[in-house]
Amino acid sequence: MTDADVIIVGAGPAGLMLAAELRLAGVRPLVLERWPQRRDTPKAGGLGGQILELLRYRGLLKRFEAACTDPVPAPRFPFGGVHLDLTRLADPPLHALPLPQARLERLLDERAGELGADIRRGHQVVGVSQDDAAVTLDVLGPDGPYRMSARFLVGCDGARSRVRDWAGIGFPGTTYPEINRLAQVTLPETVAIRSNGDLDVPGFGTIRAGFTRTERGLFGVAASPASKVVSLYTIEDESTEYDDDTPMTVTELQDSLRRVLGVRLPVGEAIRLSRFTFKARQAERYRHGRILLAGDAAHLFPATGVALNAGMLDAVNLAWKLAADVHGRAPDGLLDTYHGERHLAGARTMLHTRAQVALRRGHDAAAEALRDVFQELLTDEQPLRRMGALVAGADIRYPMPGSHHPLAGAFAPDLTLHTDQGMTSVAELMHAARPVLLDLADRPDLRQAARDWQPRVDIHTVKTADRPADALLIRPDAHIAWAVTIDEPTDSAAPALREALSGWFGTP
Repeated sequence: MTDADVIIVGAGPAGLMLAAELRLAGVRPLVLERWPQRRDTPKAGGLGGQILELLRYRGLLKRFEAACTDPVPAPRFPFGGVHLDLTRLADPPLHALPLPQARLERLLDERAGELGADIRRGHQVVGVSQDDAAVTLDVLGPDGPYRMSARFLVGCDGARSRVRDWAGIGFPGTTYPEINRLAQVTLPETVAIRSNGDLDVPGFGTIRAGFTRTERGLFGVAASPASKVVSLYTIEDESTEYDDDTPMTVTELQDSLRRVLGVRLPVGEAIRLSRFTFKARQAERYRHGRILLAGDAAHLFPATGVALNAGMLDAVNLAWKLAADVHGRAPDGLLDTYHGERHLAGARTMLHTRAQVALRRGHDAAAEALRDVFQELLTDEQPLRRMGALVAGADIRYPMPGSHHPLAGAFAPDLTLHTDQGMTSVAELMHAARPVLLDLADRPDLRQAARDWQPRVDIHTVKTADRPADALLIRPDAHIAWAVTIDEPTDSAAPALREALSGWFGTP
């Protein structure tokens, strides 16, 4: 008898999201966090990308939006020293919420607790072993050492993951010699903010809004005359190694500003101070036996604004697959698709963040020309949309064996649905994180083919405008596992549906 179905090491965003998703699937997760209290150390300053759509599909987005104290910013995003300006698009593929990570973790902690997840703080895992039946952990808790076991262990314990080391999983990649400092501060009245966001600094002159390159690095500023809070950003190459748990000071910020700009920029009150380095690393595999990785333990990207999105989406992809195994109904190979799908997604994120490194780190005339050409391309709608979807992770198509429909593997579109009981939507049907079969064409043959899976799969006969298919089979992570083309004959559609149901949700 194990102590939990799944033990999660690390109560960061990926671990807490995983705990909540497992509870939705009827699994007993236990979260072990080595820090005794939630920490307020500034890390990520916002949440963006495809995870916002997933939160909306779980009915949580309004709750997260309500926790934002700052106005939701216009969809403009830095990309390797240039900008993706999506404000010209009526329906931009990339959005963000100004939600500091500490506040995000509190929201996720509350959500997991409401669903009944067991979260234990001040419990440090000091050893791990596994066999064919379980994973055993040695833990140092507030009352001393103890041992416990679970069916599975998921390492959500960050960049220096001990779980990854104990599992013997390689973490190859590159560490860049960049120190990034990000601050939100007030400025004294001696520094004037112009209507276009430029700063007038006494004794120096004008610092334009956006990015300024110097011989010593990169400086960025985002300011508005309507707000007293200004965002400052520096990048410079340094050989100094900083402890991630050592907070940055105002003095450190001002020293960096002086090195990069060559002038002392006076600052007032510090609202947020954070420092980070850039690494491009991805775990060789996301699973070793009964040990799995998610979040920063699985991947580190050399750009801002993508890590939370990727890690929380890891958790959503993994949870329903772990639950199927715990409940004894997982088809062969289901859990291995976690590595296949999320390693693919991680490699896609690595592609554009490494491209940002190339754009960002060049300092000669050729690099400036590259940035100018890239920015010029982004004035056209198609490349702008493509880049926005790439950064958001919205362009991911998981491989779906046996289904060649254009929607297969994609995130399910939020169709407006008409039922005998009234109006609903795909997003509303996904609140419970259960598989859904949408019969969009009133096809009794398909409903009959799926009948034996009905205790596991919710079947809905609905109508929608601009019907994209006769039926959609949607997984709990809101990705389309199978779709049938309009008017496809029964003799091919029904067997294909049964094969997809068996392949993803086991034999009935």
